[in-house]
Amino acid sequence: MSLPDLAAPRFWRDASLPFIEARTIDDGRKVCYTRHAHDHFSIGAITAGQSLYIHGADTFHIHTGTVVLMNPGDVHACNPIDDQPWSYHMLYIDTPWLTDLQHQLGFASELDFRRFSTTHTDDPQLFAGLLELYAVLTDEHAEHLHKHSAVVSFFSDVQLRLNPAATVVREVNHKLERAAEYIREQCTEALKLEDICQAAQLSPSYLIRAFKQYYGMTPHAFLVNQRIQFARQQLRSGQLIADVALAAGFADQAHFQRTFKQHLAATPGQYRG
Repeated sequence: MSLPDLAAPRFWRDASLPFIEARTIDDGRKVCYTRHAHDHFSIGAITAGQSLYIHGADTFHIHTGTVVLMNPGDVHACNPIDDQPWSYHMLYIDTPWLTDLQHQLGFASELDFRRFSTTHTDDPQLFAGLLELYAVLTDEHAEHLHKHSAVVSFFSDVQLRLNPAATVVREVNHKLERAAEYIREQCTEALKLEDICQAAQLSPSYLIRAFKQYYGMTPHAFLVNQRIQFARQQLRSGQLIADVALAAGFADQAHFQRTFKQHLAATPGQYRG
């Protein structure tokens, strides 16, 4: 059996999230780029080693923990240093999608994409957030709502930390309660972020931020919690664990078992008795 080519790029795409793509390189020693530019926004994390980052006329020495940012049209390249190993994750975001998010976060709707002045940062929160987002996106068992919410949350954080605009969370508790009620009613379905937003008449970025502030958990976490509450009722009525897992909206019994124990510190079998 041949060993995998660590220098070969691995790409992640999801047809249900067409505005984002991910790329990973495990060993960048043989990966060299000429200066180039994209029509989308790019952000990446150096996950090991160090390299040279060319951005416009400048060259920077970047390392593990560095987050790099490229606006649409920015000329850039990232190359190895003296055959030293390095690895990274990159995310590519469609500019219209990110522009719309900027509008949701408080930028005037008549403005085009607002460019970032930051070329790179060692902000540990953004670095950890990017790694967490990448893990969620590439998780085959993560639901669409979880992935979409994670994208909105991370890029809202990027925007507010590096390119802030005057914006505050307004009081719209009745709309948030409408969102929560919609999740409760549809908790066994494969919900999409757009459906919740439409039911509550809120933008995705506002819903993600305000819902967590109001309820102490993300819409996806709220959904999972409601599924567990539904499962408890089903188990108490004597339903089979496998049937309950599917009825509650879980992908499989193993996922249901793990999640149930995380919520109740007991297995479904122990709870059912």
